[in-house]
Amino acid sequence: MNPFTAWIASKGLGKVCILALVLLVLFPLTFDIFRLNLVGKYLSYGFVALGLVMLWGYGGVLSLGQGVFFGLGGYAMAMFLKLEASDPVSTKIQSTPGIPDFMDWNQLTALPLWWEPFKHLPFALVAVVLVPTLLAFVIGYAMFKRRVGGVYFAIITQAVALILTVLIVGQQGYTGGINGMTDLKTLLGWDIRTDSAKYILYYLCALLLLGTILLGLWIQKSKLGTLLLAMRDKEDRVRFSGYDVAMFKVFVFCLAAALSGIGGALFTLQVGFMSPSFVGIVPSIEMVIYAAVGGRMSLIGAVYGTLLVNFGKTYFSETFPDLWLFLMAALFIGVTMAFPEGLAGLWAQKVVPWWRRKQAERQAIRAAVRRDASTPAESASTPTANRGGPSATTSLSGQRA
Repeated sequence: MNPFTAWIASKGLGKVCILALVLLVLFPLTFDIFRLNLVGKYLSYGFVALGLVMLWGYGGVLSLGQGVFFGLGGYAMAMFLKLEASDPVSTKIQSTPGIPDFMDWNQLTALPLWWEPFKHLPFALVAVVLVPTLLAFVIGYAMFKRRVGGVYFAIITQAVALILTVLIVGQQGYTGGINGMTDLKTLLGWDIRTDSAKYILYYLCALLLLGTILLGLWIQKSKLGTLLLAMRDKEDRVRFSGYDVAMFKVFVFCLAAALSGIGGALFTLQVGFMSPSFVGIVPSIEMVIYAAVGGRMSLIGAVYGTLLVNFGKTYFSETFPDLWLFLMAALFIGVTMAFPEGLAGLWAQKVVPWWRRKQAERQAIRAAVRRDASTPAESASTPTANRGGPSATTSLSGQRA
């Protein structure tokens, strides 16, 4: 074992390396650009699943409104892209050139003031992370400081998702309404609709996802990760030990929101639009299913769970258009009933022990073969010694006589 392999084994990064090979080598070599772009869209959901592993699996806080933060990050990026696509030349046929088309359709004659900063990419990138994090901080601080948790917190996050959806749809002149923001073409003059751009955006999404996994593993192995687990299992004991449990919950909730915002921005870049259909209650629950199917305690499992659910949705909807919803329900129910800990639990409880048994059997067979191979040589040498032995003994006894 070379030093690099030994270092990977000592850090427990073997699964991360396998996932990196799958995402960075196997998928690009296997899929065409259309399917690879779909995988990139699925991986953008993976950021939400990773945040839920930290929030739900380690922090013990279930949020059913992660679509809110996914949508906020996506809209922040979409606003910049929409403003770039709405230059005066491209919108010269409008009543008011230089503003997004949906604003012109709703009789707005000037760009709203709060849209102005989104003309700058650095501001949009900061907003992708900061806006979801600030909203999560406000909600988390208000709830956790009052010790609101469990099912009550889950219902409140669902209510926030519903409120934001209604707000986006109702403010059509500022948000694009039910249609969302569409026709997003360029990023600083770079056409994001070309095949080469889709390859680059896919690799960017995959690399950021792998970096997020490493960040999550580092947090899990740190003292903070231990405190999150202790807080999940024995919250009162952690509180009586002098730790501010509420602020730990606020932190992990903000972390999950920031990751969701990054996923939303990458989704907008790869798909080319953002709408309220990704913000509401239904997509938020689907995002929880991604983490549940993959394993809410496993970062790697959450990514595989996201890919499995979305691959299943695509395959079933294409192959069985009349039955795909029933098949998806059967997939969810079957996986959660058969493997309560998700794919990660299946791997740890079934595959790994089976592999170790097979390895032990192979080693036992090799040891038996080596013993059988060495036994004839020993038996062949023993008669020779015995033939020499008696003759020498006989001659010595004759001399004594």
